[in-house]
Amino acid sequence: MICANNIALAYGKQVLFKDVNIMFKPGNCYGLIGANGAGKSTFLKILAREIEPDTGDISVGPKERIAVLRQDHFAFDTHRVLLAQALFGNPDVLLLDEPTNNLDIHSIAWLEDFLYRFKNTVIVVSHDRHFMNQVCTHIADIDFGKIAVYAGNYDFWYQASQLHLNQKQADNKKITDRANELKTFIQRFSSNASKSRQATSRKKLLEKLTIEDMPVSSRNYPFIRFTPERPCGNIILEVEGVSKTIDGEIVLDNVSFTVNKNDKIAFMGSNSLAKTTLFQIIAGEMEPDKGSYRWGTTISHSYFPKEHQGYFNGNLNLIEWLLQFAPPKEGESFARTFLGRMLFSGEDALKTTDVLSGGEKVRCMLSRMMLARSNALILDEPTNHLDLESITALNNSLIHFPEVVLFTSHDHEFVNTLVNRVIELTPAGIIDRLMTFDAYVESAEVAKTRELMVKKAA
Repeated sequence: MICANNIALAYGKQVLFKDVNIMFKPGNCYGLIGANGAGKSTFLKILAREIEPDTGDISVGPKERIAVLRQDHFAFDTHRVLLAQALFGNPDVLLLDEPTNNLDIHSIAWLEDFLYRFKNTVIVVSHDRHFMNQVCTHIADIDFGKIAVYAGNYDFWYQASQLHLNQKQADNKKITDRANELKTFIQRFSSNASKSRQATSRKKLLEKLTIEDMPVSSRNYPFIRFTPERPCGNIILEVEGVSKTIDGEIVLDNVSFTVNKNDKIAFMGSNSLAKTTLFQIIAGEMEPDKGSYRWGTTISHSYFPKEHQGYFNGNLNLIEWLLQFAPPKEGESFARTFLGRMLFSGEDALKTTDVLSGGEKVRCMLSRMMLARSNALILDEPTNHLDLESITALNNSLIHFPEVVLFTSHDHEFVNTLVNRVIELTPAGIIDRLMTFDAYVESAEVAKTRELMVKKAA
């Protein structure tokens, strides 16, 4: 058990949280959520006693031990590293900061199973919604300068919070509509002798009406919408016998597939270099050693590269940066409106590209793609660096995108809600199936095919 007692922390005028009193109990897994900058990692550090709060303290049971697993510990992507760190000394309190980063689906499944069986206290920060749904018994939400704990997993919290917010907004609308009715009556009849008593009565009713102040949330959802200029024709993309060797390693070996209308394809595989290389080739940024690819004449494609620092060299401000990709007739007013929808409002639109965070750069790259109005989207790990709100906005946008999406992602929920086809790249060829991601992962036939291909490649 670990308790936060009257915790408060502020950086200058920015209050991260105040009056936080929470008891994290054994047998529970708490998902710590909040917008970027809300203080999730900071609160974990306070719990780990790595930084001091302005007020309050952290208490644990006598002789209880805290273990902290940071996201950079998982770069080796092996079960052994996870097992050694998670089980060492059987800690009483386990603090996990983005534990699924850089893990493949099998490693994530192992971690989910371990945490499900773990009998002590777990507090986890993660942007992986599926992982949070699988392991969390409670959600600790940092918002409005406070931390509120809800029973249930992430989906339950999201539905309950949206319901609560919508109810508040509906109640306020009813009060506003009633107030407007009363004002209209008062203005119309206050000088009418026969109606003056009724007007006075309505004035008193109006004075009693109070609209509840909606607290300002730290959560913001960017407006992401990909609108293709034209629909795709019958021929989308044909890839034939593509091979590529990099630094002596065969990365792609005789890869062939055809993309069809309305395909939303997740590219899977343990070798991330293979997926990135394939995307670079079909996006025209790299030449294959062998083979060919052909886009249909009706197709215009936009590419989101996993490594995109090259787009941000120099010191342009965001208005200048965005206008490079906007129609020639557009100017500063257009750029400010567009950037505002992507959460760069006011002075933020004048930030220079060299000071942007990882999440801000991703939002800029998505803006560039939206402006292109392409009908085929190629996205290599687009959810990296994004907070849950931005991931949700991107996820919903791609679900509603009417044309073709080719992508790779480690976010289970993102993949499963989007795909209708999976292509897995293996050293011995590809596995290509028309099915959902969950069905693909659980398919015994796919597992057997993969096993035979691994043996063939050995």
